[in-house]
Amino acid sequence: MVKPVIDVEVVYAAVDRQMLLKVAVPVGTTLRAALAESGIAEQFPELDLATCPVGIFGKVIADPENRQVQAGDRIEIYRALLADPKEVRRLRAAKAAAQAKARDQ
Repeated sequence: MVKPVIDVEVVYAAVDRQMLLKVAVPVGTTLRAALAESGIAEQFPELDLATCPVGIFGKVIADPENRQVQAGDRIEIYRALLADPKEVRRLRAAKAAAQAKARDQ
């Protein structure tokens, strides 16, 4: 008997490009298995699909090895931020203050 299949999306955004793949997987497929099935590792060889943080619709999944995907899920692969947002804001504020001070003189 053939297992029914469901459609899910796998998305990843690198610094220089992004990709969205539509994948048909059997019902009961785990999140990590769906990632492997998607073939996204061939497009982004730097990804370690066994350990990278992943989520569904913006919510991090703590146990992707056991979480089964549902029809229509958007599986998101997360990467580390290039810069700490607080540090970037602090630097931007300091730069703006320096420019304002220079204008006032």
